[in-house]
Amino acid sequence: MVLGGYSLVYKTPKRRTAYLLAVSLFFYFKTSGIFLLLLLFTICSDYFWGRKIVEATSTGKRKFYLTMSVLLNLILLCYFKYAYFFTESYNQLLETNVPFFNHFAQFSNSFFGTSFSVTKLLVPVGVSFFTFQSLSYTIDMYRKKVEPVRNVMDYGFFVCFFPHLVAGPIVKAHDFIDQIYKPYELSRRDFGMALFWILNGFCKKITADYIAVNFVDRIFDNPNYYSGPEVASGIFGYSLQIYMDFSGYTDMAIGLALILGFRLKPNFNSPYKAASTSEFWKRWHISLSSWLQEYLYFPLGGNRNGSLGSYVALGVIFIFLVLLTGELWLLYVLMVLASLLAMAALISLKIKQAINTNINLMVTMLLGGLWHGSSWLFVIWGGLNGIGLVIHKLWQKISPFKNNETWPVRVVMIAVTLTFISFTRIFFRSNDMATVQMIFERMRFHSDWSLLPQIIKGYATVFAVMAIGYIIHWIPEPAKQKYRLWFADMPHAGQIMIAVMLVFAMYQLMSGEMQPFIYFQF
Repeated sequence: MVLGGYSLVYKTPKRRTAYLLAVSLFFYFKTSGIFLLLLLFTICSDYFWGRKIVEATSTGKRKFYLTMSVLLNLILLCYFKYAYFFTESYNQLLETNVPFFNHFAQFSNSFFGTSFSVTKLLVPVGVSFFTFQSLSYTIDMYRKKVEPVRNVMDYGFFVCFFPHLVAGPIVKAHDFIDQIYKPYELSRRDFGMALFWILNGFCKKITADYIAVNFVDRIFDNPNYYSGPEVASGIFGYSLQIYMDFSGYTDMAIGLALILGFRLKPNFNSPYKAASTSEFWKRWHISLSSWLQEYLYFPLGGNRNGSLGSYVALGVIFIFLVLLTGELWLLYVLMVLASLLAMAALISLKIKQAINTNINLMVTMLLGGLWHGSSWLFVIWGGLNGIGLVIHKLWQKISPFKNNETWPVRVVMIAVTLTFISFTRIFFRSNDMATVQMIFERMRFHSDWSLLPQIIKGYATVFAVMAIGYIIHWIPEPAKQKYRLWFADMPHAGQIMIAVMLVFAMYQLMSGEMQPFIYFQF
């Protein structure tokens, strides 16, 4: 239906933009209801601040307008993602019992006659994604990396283009805005590639749901019921599941956008082929990694040195950690630790350089963890990945395999990296620390590997699906490119036949209702 209407307007950029904006707003309304107003506020606010930045006659004014844009976006993002957290932390620290109050629900009830509970808060779908996308515009405007959009309609389309709106990939202003004004182009090969990515994403999603429902969810919901080998298998199963679920969505988004005439950058590049944590984060959730690198890591000083912003960000993280625990003693411990590091930096230039060059990695990864939610588990997950990046950076200086690209060495390094990344996800996937402790206890004290043949037999179908998933993932990129182009260039009748066969095959894997995409919650 959307494509039918699009066929009437796609030749005229203005009509195309207006039509797709209307479709995108309707799409978001159907997923988030009244939160459409939040999206509209973000669009109007950042369009206004973007115009003010362009019109500003001094650097001071430009900085002020950019600061206003950043603060408004972060205040809204923090309210919806961390309001419960701040209320609970306040009560815990001061030993009070202040009830949570949802001011946005009260506003909606008063002005729109809704009946939302003022004691509960729903997180708008995709709020982290469209906030980061909108922020990229005002920051790029300040840096003069992009020309201003012509009107608020064009800006609204950039922010809420529906294929990537709720779960990415995060689109940066300088990568997308110029496409709004280009004429529609879609070659026969482009259409074939678009169809390939849509089918590829669909198959990934169905497979991810099958692995989750029939194995992974059972392990993480009740780890005490399973042996160590089953729990360990579930951890690697979750790594495959979250990759197929998340990359499946972005594959479909890229394919659909391409049919509509827009090019979105890839969000994944076979991340489990990575031979180090550094390489992994260049391959995983590329749009978020590159956003954090461009708008956070480099401004903080990158890998060259620390900056005032580095220490301010670290201070904010320390405050979050204190609030997470609700214990003031942790603040004193962190202050003492910071003082010791400062003293060591004064004594030794080498230590100072090590602190300055590694602090930005840790800050970036810890903030990346908090981006996912206000939980100790996300902080630990982000911190572990930050430590992994720092250790790899140090390891490179002494590694005897630094320039060794032989396949045995790479296979071992890939296995080590996958194992490390998978085990950090114990904290990402678990509901609480009790579940984390139980998982580690099952692997430590109940690991009778003689049961492995029986386990494989009991989960034969699930393990076969997982094995096929990993094998396809590890196919060399040149081979993947060949079969993608083969599909894209084949006659439409052949593409339709393959599509029907894949849909039928995926239907056999379906287990009840489709599961929500994992990253919708972020």
